Amino acid sequence: MDAFVVISLIKAAVIAFVLLTAVAYLQWVERKVIAHIQLRMGPYRVGPHGLLQPLADVIKLITKEDMMPSYVNKPIYLLAPFIAVSMSLLSIAVIPFGPTISVAGYQTGMQLADLNIGVLYILAVSSMGVYGVALAGWASNNKYALLGGLRSSAQMISYEIPMALAIASPLLISNTLSLKELVATQSGSVLDWNVLHRPFPQIIAFLIFLIAGFAETNRVPFDLPEAENELVAGFHTEYSSMKFASFFMAEYLNMVTVSSLATLLFLGGWEAPWPAAQGSNLIPSVIFLVAGLTALYHAAHPARKMDKYTLAAFGIVFL
Repeated sequence: MDAFVVISLIKAAVIAFVLLTAVAYLQWVERKVIAHIQLRMGPYRVGPHGLLQPLADVIKLITKEDMMPSYVNKPIYLLAPFIAVSMSLLSIAVIPFGPTISVAGYQTGMQLADLNIGVLYILAVSSMGVYGVALAGWASNNKYALLGGLRSSAQMISYEIPMALAIASPLLISNTLSLKELVATQSGSVLDWNVLHRPFPQIIAFLIFLIAGFAETNRVPFDLPEAENELVAGFHTEYSSMKFASFFMAEYLNMVTVSSLATLLFLGGWEAPWPAAQGSNLIPSVIFLVAGLTALYHAAHPARKMDKYTLAAFGIVFL
């Protein structure tokens, strides 16, 4: 029992650290990619290629003055960002990131909690996240925030229906609600994955899930909740400092959850696309080899002054 508690605490700490780091750098990647598409630099002042920009943003948001309008419904105003973040973090608890492994002679799964109804749990918890958005708009006591909250919650609720219907088909094929068992039923080769499952490939269900996932996480072209092209910011108009950051943290956490769920339901989870006997174990090595050679090539032909140093260093690390 003691080993179970200790290993569970270690897993919780590791998952939280990796997840929050991933959330920080997803934002950095998005800003960089958009910048390069628009022929801009993106973040580049803090650290090489702006790699420390997420840390600078966190320090800025923590130390920024926390404004609270006098006319808000204070308890619910403070509760809304907490609901948004906590529901996003709770979903990750049942996501399996790999098979059962041995830690100091103790067998444990690469997930925080193994529920036999993991899919239902994720659907239930993610639907509760809508309350964070709706309550934020209502508690702000601002007509712009209220309309933004109504619009955002309506979008999130609407797309839960096609998402649930798309999830039903792989569940019927695998005949289980456990995420680990879902992956086990797709082991073998890429042709055993639910997206290509014979004789009923679930490509249409996968595309519907993908579209609904984009809408649920407020990604382009479903980025109406933020109202970025308007003078107000939608449901979080009256929020600042870390309360403002909490909503975006929840959004990026939901992106990780939806991506993980799509992989587990349709793309075989952590299973290789073909048996190890045929060389699937070499896939990570090939990916790093290509990445290293690509980085070294761009270091030899730098577009910016620092590229010949930073890309060369990353290329060597990858190799």
